Amino acid sequence: MSSAELAAGYVRRMVSRESSGWGDQTEALKRLARDYKLPFWTLNNLRIGRAKTIEAGLRDRIRAAYLDVCERQIARLQHELEIEKAAIGDDSLQDIDREAEALAQRLREAKAARKAA
Repeated sequence: MSSAELAAGYVRRMVSRESSGWGDQTEALKRLARDYKLPFWTLNNLRIGRAKTIEAGLRDRIRAAYLDVCERQIARLQHELEIEKAAIGDDSLQDIDREAEALAQRLREAKAARKAA
């Protein structure tokens, strides 16, 4: 898989998670571009399949943004679990909570490995 295809997959998944529907894709791209200091038109061209090549540095920045989006999703899940545990008052979600923490740890390790490389 080429760098552009890999980055395009990251962009598509980030837009999917950040948008609230069909009409919000452009706004989601703008938010991603602003939040992660990535070029809007490059993100858009990757998303629609127009870009055929990409610099390795930009690909790495897009991957870092994708990992950050994933990390935020895990944090949201953990927060929801905490709310649910507080509302129910028991530990019936303990297994899910452990799995979410294990996933968060694996993501931190992936980010650390990226920085070390």
